[in-house]
Amino acid sequence: MTLRYESVGHTDTGKVRAHNEDAILVREDVGLWVVADGLGGHTAGDYASGMIVERLGTLPRNGSVFDFVEAIEDTLVKVNTDLRRIARERNVDVIGSTVVVLVHDKDFVLCGWVGDSRAYCFEDDRLRQITHDHVHGHKNDVTQIGQAQPAGSGVLTRAVGAEEALFVDWVVAGSRPGMAFVLCTDGINKELSDAELDDECRAHVDPQILLARLFELSLNRAARDNISAVIVRLKD
Repeated sequence: MTLRYESVGHTDTGKVRAHNEDAILVREDVGLWVVADGLGGHTAGDYASGMIVERLGTLPRNGSVFDFVEAIEDTLVKVNTDLRRIARERNVDVIGSTVVVLVHDKDFVLCGWVGDSRAYCFEDDRLRQITHDHVHGHKNDVTQIGQAQPAGSGVLTRAVGAEEALFVDWVVAGSRPGMAFVLCTDGINKELSDAELDDECRAHVDPQILLARLFELSLNRAARDNISAVIVRLKD
C-alpha cells in the first residue's frame, strides 16, 4: 500500500519535570495519530496518557472513516470511565489526561480533542490552530483541572478522566497534497509562540527536520514541561 502521507513523532521529558507524563501514537497503517498529556499536579498522569495511547493503538480500522471515529470516541469514553473508577479505588481526586487525535481520509482529515493539547494545520504558507483550548481564563504554566488557581490563571475545563461524561470536540480539515498538521502538548506552546511555529513550518517542509527543529528550540529554552509533538504531511 502506498501511503498518502508521511509522519513522525517524538516525546521528551524536558529539563524540569522528573518524569514524562506525555504519550504519543503514530499509526500510519490506519491513518491515526495521537498526542496525550497526563495531568500534571495530579496522580498518575503518565498512567492516564499511556492508557489512552495503548488502547487507541490496538483499534482496527474497519468500515468507513465515521465508523473509525465512533470507535475512537467509544474507546476514549471507556478510558474515561476506567480512570474515574481507578481514581476512586486509589482515593485520589483525578487521574486524567488531555488528548488530541488526527484521522486521515482521502477526502478530508478529522481532528478530535479533549483539553489543551493542540492541533495546527499548515496550508498555503500559513499556520492556523484548528483546535480550541478547553481552558477557562488565562492559560499559563500551572493550568490544572478542578483546582483553585492564582488570580488570573486558567482552569482546564475538560480532560479524559475528569468528569463522568466525556465530550470530544471534532473539526474537519482538508486533505490536499502539501498540507501539514502539527499535534503537540503544551510543552511546545510554553516555549514557542505560534509565530515561531509558523516560521518553522514555512522553513522546513520535511517532517523529520521540522520535528527536530521544534525540539531543538524547545530544549534550548527553559523546557519547563514535557515536550511532545507529531507531524503529519500529506504527500504531493
